[in-house]
Amino acid sequence: MTGAVWPDEDGAAASIRVDKWLWHARFFKTRSLAARQVSEGHVRVNSVKISKPARSVAPGDVLTFPQADTIRVVRILALGTRRGPAPEAQALYEDLSPPEAQPRQRPLARGGPRPTKKERRRLVNSRPDPLD
Repeated sequence: MTGAVWPDEDGAAASIRVDKWLWHARFFKTRSLAARQVSEGHVRVNSVKISKPARSVAPGDVLTFPQADTIRVVRILALGTRRGPAPEAQALYEDLSPPEAQPRQRPLARGGPRPTKKERRRLVNSRPDPLD
């Protein structure tokens, strides 16, 4: 069998490359982006920083990695055989990430999307002068 998926005695896959799993689980848009994150040392497997995309992971391993502005912590439940649709990808892991630390900004109390003249003046006056 070729690739990073190795069969065990029952014929089921026992491990897979970490970059391939991150791509299958749809955390990264391409496999090369996932491999770059691993190569730059931004991914941890069971609290150990790794730097090789070929590192094998198996069900039960916990991955920690940055995604956008947040730190994701996920436990691998299954390996998957392809990069399928989102519901299939979400079945591959359990999200252990802490809840969002920063509360989202509250929208303006007004109903309309545009600021009033008073709000625009306040905004313009709060900015530094571009010529200074």
